Amino acid sequence: MAEPSDFMGLAHSNMKKQGPLHVATPLRESLALTKVAGTSVYIKLESSQPTGSFKIRGIGHLCKTDCKYPGSGEGVGGKPTAATWPWFVPLDKWSERGCKRFVCCSGGNAGMAAAYSARHLSIPATIVVPSVTPPSTVQRLKDEGADVIIHGKALNESISYGEELVANNPGSVFISPFDDPLIWEGHSSLVRELEEDLKEKPGAVVLSVGGGGLMNGVVEGLRHAGWADVPVVAMETHGAHSFNAAVKAGRLVTLPEITSIATTLGLATVSAQSLKLSGEHPVFSEVVTDQDAVRAVERFLDDEKILVEPACGAALAAVYCGIIERLQVEGKLQQALGPVVVVVCGGNNISMEQLRGFKKKLGML
Repeated sequence: MAEPSDFMGLAHSNMKKQGPLHVATPLRESLALTKVAGTSVYIKLESSQPTGSFKIRGIGHLCKTDCKYPGSGEGVGGKPTAATWPWFVPLDKWSERGCKRFVCCSGGNAGMAAAYSARHLSIPATIVVPSVTPPSTVQRLKDEGADVIIHGKALNESISYGEELVANNPGSVFISPFDDPLIWEGHSSLVRELEEDLKEKPGAVVLSVGGGGLMNGVVEGLRHAGWADVPVVAMETHGAHSFNAAVKAGRLVTLPEITSIATTLGLATVSAQSLKLSGEHPVFSEVVTDQDAVRAVERFLDDEKILVEPACGAALAAVYCGIIERLQVEGKLQQALGPVVVVVCGGNNISMEQLRGFKKKLGML
């Protein structure tokens, strides 16, 4: 039987041949963040994606790719599990196989990626969003041509409703916002770009965790690059810390409610694959306050002239709150650290008005 890396390589080949919906994003050294961290910091600007966030990498790949899983009598390797998910072969585009509609449930960013993908593939899309989604984000989804349904207070409720829609409407395809092997495969393209752009192996990769799709893809990308020893610093905000809770408990934990303003991180339960990878790869789970995330958004705007949402501020807080330095002191990260790559995941749920609203709500004015 072929090795998983063979299938990964074939998947990479197919992605290149078909042409991805995402773009290769800039990677550049940030002198301001380097000064704060005391070590070289590079920023991977996923905020420059056509949909405003990294989500288009995975969602775009899923929407363009049909995958015949074993269990239906097709495919390779055995039924996909957390241990065997790379064993798949992308075959054809959904649009060439009679898909009538994409249904995606999202706090905004995955939905934007699904709507963008659907428009480019000439397939209708329905995006289900929770009630906390800003009206401006809902309007941008509609501008992309999607039908928008507002359902539930938290994303988990929206997902359940979206799954019901698909079950009751033949021809509809459910597009998970984070928990699908093809999404992780798409996100791994970020690491292939790091291979091309960095002159050395990174000392660590810093990213935000919501459902865990980005982390899953980055870890698999690091393995494929031969960088399996590169640590991942996984950042969350209090009140949306389902990954941190799972890591501490050693099992999946469902938060009773999402209380963080970083609503796009607001998954009550992280993906099982994320918890599994945390036991196989050097992953350091860290949690910051909403205030920390918002301060990081403000400082990054001052330093780099880029406005991102608080979910992205959680990752930036790893630098601005001294977490990278603390992990070095604790011996979790090397003292002589290679370049730290912060994934600036971007996000659509932000404007200057919303930023002022966050500060008012958090008592920061």
